[in-house]
Amino acid sequence: MTTIGLSAADIAAGVSGGAFSAEDVAREHLARIKEKDAGIRAFVTVLEEQALAQARAVDAKKKRGEKLGALCGVPVAVKDNILIEGVETTCSSKILKGYVAPYDADVIARLRKADAVFIGKTNLDEFAMGSSTENSAFFKTANPWNKDCVPGGSSGGSAAAVAAGFAPLALGSDTGGSIRQPAALCGAVGLKPTYGAVSRRGLIAFASSLDQIGPITRTAADAALALSVIGGHDPLDSTSSPEFDAGKALEPAPKSFVGLRVGIPKEYFIKGIDPEVEKAVREAIAVFEKLGAKTSEVSLPHSQYAISTYYLIAPSEASSNLARFDGIRYGRRAAEAATLEEVYERSRGEGFGPEVKRRIMLGTYALSSGYYDAYYAKAQRVRTLIKQDFEKAFASVDLLLTPTAPSPAFKFGEKTKDPLSMYLSDVFTIPSNLAGNASISVPCGLTRSGLPIGLQIIADQFQDGRLLAAAAAFERERPFPRLS
Repeated sequence: MTTIGLSAADIAAGVSGGAFSAEDVAREHLARIKEKDAGIRAFVTVLEEQALAQARAVDAKKKRGEKLGALCGVPVAVKDNILIEGVETTCSSKILKGYVAPYDADVIARLRKADAVFIGKTNLDEFAMGSSTENSAFFKTANPWNKDCVPGGSSGGSAAAVAAGFAPLALGSDTGGSIRQPAALCGAVGLKPTYGAVSRRGLIAFASSLDQIGPITRTAADAALALSVIGGHDPLDSTSSPEFDAGKALEPAPKSFVGLRVGIPKEYFIKGIDPEVEKAVREAIAVFEKLGAKTSEVSLPHSQYAISTYYLIAPSEASSNLARFDGIRYGRRAAEAATLEEVYERSRGEGFGPEVKRRIMLGTYALSSGYYDAYYAKAQRVRTLIKQDFEKAFASVDLLLTPTAPSPAFKFGEKTKDPLSMYLSDVFTIPSNLAGNASISVPCGLTRSGLPIGLQIIADQFQDGRLLAAAAAFERERPFPRLS
């Protein structure tokens, strides 16, 4: 029996019940990576030896009669901006090439405790800055549904790994849509938990008030299982909230949506959205109505300013966070630099790619004397208005339904010459990061050319369980085809 294509929950149940060993599962997935990843390039590093050692340890634990963790034997792909002790972590940037993590991120420690198996580190847009994984300093990752198309970004490698069957579960990070958008483009489930529900300790920061780690999976139930493991308070992360109960992520999917109030934000069905995307999302809304949900139009009037707000706040925080990579404290040092200033200039100039430089310069400008109040401070005030829009909406509805991305996967090179066009790929996902609420992308259809389309479901802060239960119920009604 092959374990490729099984859900994380089914693999864990099979290992726990003795249907197959963790080592067999790891070997199968590693063999698939060897066979197919040359054409996709989802992985920066494949952890073959470590994965097999972990798998054998799980099998030995079972043989001793010890209780196994919730993700026993499940292969997990990890975005290469999350630290695994003893493993190179590059953020897909030349400046961090050769950096070996000295400790496990909190989410990695929790996955180890749950007996998961780390199968590799996945490619991303450099320092998670991008929407197509074309900004990686190393190579581009292809979409498994159509290798001429991008997988989305910045967690494109993680989404591609799940879609291609390399792992049933991958970790990504989401600053403005970097889990949900690639999940939508690759036909996977992508969860951005409530900000603070999952520790960010051990995630190399892009924008600290926006970044959130979350799972990319094949099913909503697997996303819930993953969140129940990686979620929870971390006293070593000042942004981690003690309010989140990870156990509530496993709320069962309802048999009907009777009594559920669903809002349809009018600002999310805008001019320029791909007609096939709008049609698929409208059909998904009809599924909620068929199951008894009461739908109504709502307004999030300040969403129109979300892109502008995000591209002031996120680059400003990136400018601050990435200042440490100077060739002295952290990062690759340029050779043949005669002065300290030249070390800084050459190390950063050679180490960072064009998009990272663009955002650092934008953020430094927005934070500079004479411009701080006009740009950064004003953006923070608008962010508050966006958050208040969501609070007002959730006073009358339980969930919001929107498209995840305005278009399906696009061709390589299609948007690289126009940064503004690329930034608009996240127009529907960014508001949730600014507000800090929970949101998920689930597959809801295919275009005529066979590319996946994602439905975004948004819930209020710390209503992740409700969100995941609704996603699972929708998935049950509208099963999505998977790649073989």
